[in-house]
Amino acid sequence: MRRLQHLRPARGATKVSSRLGRGRGTGKGGTSGKGHKGQRARSSIQPWFEGGQMPIQRRMSHKGFNNARFARKFQIVNVESLDRFAADSVVTPDLMKDAGLVSSRFNPVKVLGRGELKRAITVCAHAFSSSAVEMIKSAGGSVEVLP
Repeated sequence: MRRLQHLRPARGATKVSSRLGRGRGTGKGGTSGKGHKGQRARSSIQPWFEGGQMPIQRRMSHKGFNNARFARKFQIVNVESLDRFAADSVVTPDLMKDAGLVSSRFNPVKVLGRGELKRAITVCAHAFSSSAVEMIKSAGGSVEVLP
């Protein structure tokens, strides 16, 4: 019966590393395969050391912080484009996606107040401009802010 402690890597899968600096008879004695003197014959060079050239972390300028990648990006819908929906309907981001007003039903939607609205509809969106709220309510509709 095979046991866990008897498992071994396949033949040829592992290679025994040569031991450096263990006498002349090994073939890797003396300078241990590093040649004579010089920087690479010494103990170690840090991987980020560039031979005295100005290091990359000092060549690249990085100043300040920009919040743009964390900002909430809204999909914009104007009030004039909501006029295509039937009166007394509830307009949600899913309906806007089906109508082609927004590109994704997962990104937040903001309704802006450009144009006119002639029908009373209930608009559900993540954000509204004050002029959009005023236009929707003046047309007899209502506004619902989504979380």
